Amino acid sequence: MSAEPRLARELTATQLARYSRHLTLPGVGITGQNRIANAKVLIIGAGGLGSPIASYLIAAGVKQLSVIDPDSVELSNLQRQILHREKDQGALKVASVQRLAVELNSEVAVHCHATYLAPENAVELFAEHDVVIDGSDNFATRYLSSDAAEITGTPLVWGTIFQFAGQVSVFDPQSGPMLRDIFPEMPEADSVPSCAEGGVFGALCGVVGSLMATEALKIITKVGQPLTGKLWLYDALTAGVQILSFDRDPQRASVRELGDYEPQSCSVVVSGEEIDVTEVEKLRAQGQLVLLDVREPWERALATIEGSIHLPLDQLSGDFWTQFHWEPGTQVVTVCKTGARSVRAALTLNAARPATLAPVLSLRGGTLRWLAEIRGQVVNY
Repeated sequence: MSAEPRLARELTATQLARYSRHLTLPGVGITGQNRIANAKVLIIGAGGLGSPIASYLIAAGVKQLSVIDPDSVELSNLQRQILHREKDQGALKVASVQRLAVELNSEVAVHCHATYLAPENAVELFAEHDVVIDGSDNFATRYLSSDAAEITGTPLVWGTIFQFAGQVSVFDPQSGPMLRDIFPEMPEADSVPSCAEGGVFGALCGVVGSLMATEALKIITKVGQPLTGKLWLYDALTAGVQILSFDRDPQRASVRELGDYEPQSCSVVVSGEEIDVTEVEKLRAQGQLVLLDVREPWERALATIEGSIHLPLDQLSGDFWTQFHWEPGTQVVTVCKTGARSVRAALTLNAARPATLAPVLSLRGGTLRWLAEIRGQVVNY
């Protein structure tokens, strides 16, 4: 943390009234609120997790809140990203944080960074803040965040969500283990479906994001015991909570410099190669293509490649090959929304594919890329 907080007598009557529920808390009080009022916090992501995190930190009265996110608001965000409004579609997500501060607590300075967290800016950004909160949605950013925190000595509050499950931990290089101590290697980018592919229960973002904000405020005020060396697991379907403990790996070398965080795709694997839109169209023109859409029925109602046949991913099995008459030279290409589920579908089908047929391929970029390149349509869902 930066310099110790202001003296109690420097708080105005309005501030004393605004933060009175903090001032009466044992262990927080005037000293804790002054620490909040002098804290600089960086949030990575202004989406599902960033929404409750930013809301509670602005309400708490942090001195400076920096938010980094390059994305713009889409209609599908509004189901869970409560920072944004219908009128914000097409606008930068970080702008919603700025607006919230103006409306909720104008004393909070919001610094917006409409860009990606990258090796080129991570160390400098982390060094400028007292606490960093990682609400990102990809492995590359999570590992970059942990490494930057380790290099700069900055406490990092970390959280993830998927479907009905959430995880939270605190990686504090001054006092506990880091992300690489519990998950040593960065998984391949497509090894777990994204929220766009697998879905997320909207209110789950509030549960996990609120806990992340709580952990950040505990670190700032120095009250309680943060989740350092602990992994908090939540199952929304059962309301079940587990807390697992983990330690530093004595065999792991300390991170001294940032490395390569380019996402690794699991789609380029044996019997699971991808194919571009242009190649698919060549096959279509030659009459040699079977395009298999493995999305859910409701997705086809939003956007569909004409001529495709439909079989949801969870219904795929080896029996697929006995359901059709296959002409020599036929190429089966699987397709989903953006290309993650279709890779898994191709792998499933190739495992039972007759030796006389060509390996199944996956359409790179999925339905959304095909619509953009062939029809010139931009579809988001």
